[in-house]
Amino acid sequence: MRNALVRLWRLGRSPEGLKVVRYTLVSLISALTSLVILTIVFGVFRLWSAVVSTLFANVMAGIPSYILNRRWVWGKSGRSHIWREILPFWVMSITGIGFALYTASLARNFASAHHLHHLAQTALVVGANITAFGILWLLKFIILNRLFAQIADAEVGVEA
Repeated sequence: MRNALVRLWRLGRSPEGLKVVRYTLVSLISALTSLVILTIVFGVFRLWSAVVSTLFANVMAGIPSYILNRRWVWGKSGRSHIWREILPFWVMSITGIGFALYTASLARNFASAHHLHHLAQTALVVGANITAFGILWLLKFIILNRLFAQIADAEVGVEA
């Protein structure tokens, strides 16, 4: 057990490990932002349906997620490249949001079919949101890591 913790600690201090740690922290920040917004707009104020509230919360959380991932995780600065950075990030984010909307819809239908109280509905919708994004987390990291590495390689090639 101690050896596994030591290896994990060393991995976390390597450049790739540090990237994973930062990506995880950005994901947690984004997830918390989304969940707070979702809980407020759906659970407290009841502004929209579960699906619309999930969409709104996740789009709003995507903005700081993009900025933090770009700057802190992959160390990019300056203007974002629309085709190489912004578009792929938002395509993946919208795919994730679509999956979250699907799970929110399933949660809503389940809650309606079982006549759950609004608090239970809120917990179910929030849980569905967490599950949806948890499933896509690793895939998104792998794709973004390769994407930003290719961009960095292309920039070095241009400068050389």
